[in-house]
Amino acid sequence: MKLTAFTDYSLRVLVYLAARPGRRATIAEIAAAFDVSENHLTKVVHFLGKAGWLANARGKGGGLALGEPPEAIGVGAVVRRTEGEAVVAECFAEDGNCCIAPVCRLRRVLGEAVEAFYAVLDRYTLADLVRNRQQLAAILFAGRNA
Repeated sequence: MKLTAFTDYSLRVLVYLAARPGRRATIAEIAAAFDVSENHLTKVVHFLGKAGWLANARGKGGGLALGEPPEAIGVGAVVRRTEGEAVVAECFAEDGNCCIAPVCRLRRVLGEAVEAFYAVLDRYTLADLVRNRQQLAAILFAGRNA
């Protein structure tokens, strides 16, 4: 299963902000740190803000900050919300077209695999992803005020 760029960037934004607790960041800073498009990050940040994972403030002194403590942000929850319903094969889609779907066992096996994938992600929070905060900061904030 391959995650979308939207999910990847969502997790990166959250890691960036969690790696430097109590500080705000801008979309431009995060885009520069990961060498990704500011336009794409704008959509990601908007989504994360609507989900409550980011507190986005405009104007002087504004910027992005985590909307919840890192311990409260589950990796599995973020991936589920950003990815939407897991459609790992055509038969998982509502309008899937497969003549053996009524008797196929592959769908059950793939469904079990997806459940196992999310079960692993559900064991981790954003806090777990930034336990190596100093190492992350050395890379993400090099040449910046960390």
